[in-house]
Amino acid sequence: MASPSQTTSGFDLSRIRIKDLRLRTFVGFNDEEQRKRQDVVINIHIDYDAAAAARDDSVAKALDYKAITKSVIALVEDNRFLLLEKLVHDVLIQVLDYPGVQRAEVEVDKPHALRFTESVSLTMSGSREGLV
Repeated sequence: MASPSQTTSGFDLSRIRIKDLRLRTFVGFNDEEQRKRQDVVINIHIDYDAAAAARDDSVAKALDYKAITKSVIALVEDNRFLLLEKLVHDVLIQVLDYPGVQRAEVEVDKPHALRFTESVSLTMSGSREGLV
């Protein structure tokens, strides 16, 4: 039996990184945060078994990270979030919902959320096994 980080082909899981996805959404519970969209920066790590896609050079066997990114964009831009925790959680669940995704980690930065800081960020991770 393969370990959680190993595939049935004997290869370790591959990792796709979606870096610095810059979006605007309503996040926060203060009056101004409720009236005005704010910038967020999203980084997503996705672990999946890429061995079959690599071996066969097959688009059909590869993870469609463009579709995942588009769904995250729609989720973030079309919703409102009181808490950064809710935003990160919802993005993580959205990513884990895609077939083939074994594990994912989502980090969302909220630039200039606190005075004297570049940003505040929150990270959550989970696996498909945890959803069953």
